[in-house]
Amino acid sequence: MLDVGSVIDNKYKILNKIGQGGMSVVYLAMNERANKQWAIKEIRKDAAAASDINMASIKTETELLKNLSHPNLPSIADIIDYEDSILIVMDYVEGHTLKKAVDEYGPQPQEYVIEWAKQLCDVLGYLHSQNPPIIYRDLKPGNIMLKPDGTIVLIDFGTARQYKSDNIEDTTCLGTRGYAAPEQFGGQGQTDARTDIYCLGTTMYHLVTGKNPSEPPYEIRNIRYWNDSLSKGLEQIVAICTQLDPEKRYQNCAEVLYALEHFNELDVSYRRKEKVKLATFITTIMLGAVAGAGALISFDYANQIQQDSYKTLIDQASRGFNEEDTKTSLIDSISIDPSKADAYIDLIDKVYLSDENFSLDEANEIREILIKTQDKKTYEQILANDPASYSLFAYRLGLAYYYSFEGEGNKQQSSYWFKKAAEGGLSENQTERAKRLGAIAEYYINLGAIDKTGDSTVSYKDYWDDLVAVSEGNITEMDNANTALAIYKELASQISMNANQFKKAGVSASDMQLQILNIEKHVKNDIAGTDAEDSERVVELEQELATNIEEAKQVISMLE
Repeated sequence: MLDVGSVIDNKYKILNKIGQGGMSVVYLAMNERANKQWAIKEIRKDAAAASDINMASIKTETELLKNLSHPNLPSIADIIDYEDSILIVMDYVEGHTLKKAVDEYGPQPQEYVIEWAKQLCDVLGYLHSQNPPIIYRDLKPGNIMLKPDGTIVLIDFGTARQYKSDNIEDTTCLGTRGYAAPEQFGGQGQTDARTDIYCLGTTMYHLVTGKNPSEPPYEIRNIRYWNDSLSKGLEQIVAICTQLDPEKRYQNCAEVLYALEHFNELDVSYRRKEKVKLATFITTIMLGAVAGAGALISFDYANQIQQDSYKTLIDQASRGFNEEDTKTSLIDSISIDPSKADAYIDLIDKVYLSDENFSLDEANEIREILIKTQDKKTYEQILANDPASYSLFAYRLGLAYYYSFEGEGNKQQSSYWFKKAAEGGLSENQTERAKRLGAIAEYYINLGAIDKTGDSTVSYKDYWDDLVAVSEGNITEMDNANTALAIYKELASQISMNANQFKKAGVSASDMQLQILNIEKHVKNDIAGTDAEDSERVVELEQELATNIEEAKQVISMLE
């Protein structure tokens, strides 16, 4: 141990000991030259060796942390190899640990815990965003300092490590029992960002319940078991964070942060999901109750109950007072019967595309829905048992990715879903359109790419033929006005952008002009006079299309 009053490295005077862990001691020190206080963490080499921790690794990871800068992290000023110890000099953080807060004052108010958890999501997300990602691995109240201004600081990086993509699992099993995720103890793959999310969940659990998961019986109950006044939304968040299977947890800190920012909305969702569970339970009971009367009667009666529950939730979705109510009812409908496509499609069309922007969060949400399981099958596998329903869903999701993902479109992801759609039971026209749109998406992916011979990998003549083909027919009648206008916009836009390339490939200016005239004809004949004509979104799309057409005409005129 360092002696109080001693001077380290000719500049750090040890004032007193302020903390101690299993293999380290923390001191308050003063740099008398700069008149600044620092915290010095002493890690004894013999203690580290006894814990199977590689000192070289500690130095490497700490050097890495010196380059980080975040308001919820202490700055590391120096690393000193000192006699039998490694000394880490870092910012002195005034305040006390959250462990001290919960030990002295008991369970913390949930609004405080949620605010602290948001800050932790931010700093953990920052660590995970490094290249390679930094995994903290030992998040717990004792490693979180609460400053007088209410902000928190992550203070102990003794177990942090870089994520190595080629590792099968961690070489050293580290973490605090009770808080640590199962994969931290070996045999279940290496730790990653989801490991820190598990630790975040156990930390929230401890803070909001006052029950220390690192003490016997080392268990995590639902937080409302201890206090039924706590938020059901927060209970759901903690439960997802602390799933034993990493695949069932939130997959990144952005997802946790979003949930925390909307925990009150999750309360509503939770109540409705409980109703779904009740409906499912009743279905099961009815199956058992009538089993003696005959399997056929039992199945038909239980199926009728299931269908009634599904129909009720679909009706609720159509009457939703706001988008969140609609979304909740639709997701609950899917939970009752994952084999029906209409709830999935309404979720895409009426919720995700209500603002014509298919966001990353929405894309992640539909992905999480599809990988949920029922009877050991994912919802996507259940839906795929009906090729017609599945292909229609894939078609709508492909369109969402193609035209609306993050406002710009994600052609690569749309290509995947259009291929799925074309394999199923769409109408002849929709199947052909799915194939064409999938092909066009592939062109986008490869535009500008050059093969080994130095030639372009894209044939602009084929590209043009597919653009024209996908725009043929009365798309408004076969799909809807929104899809039709989006396709027309795309064709006009591509003429503006690639007219010279099309011309070089043998497409004449008159061919391009003809397509512009066809677009104007379709808008006049197919959309004008329909119920969709006066909708706000159709009017907006028509205005955008008019701009694209004018730009295309100007470009074509310069080719002639």
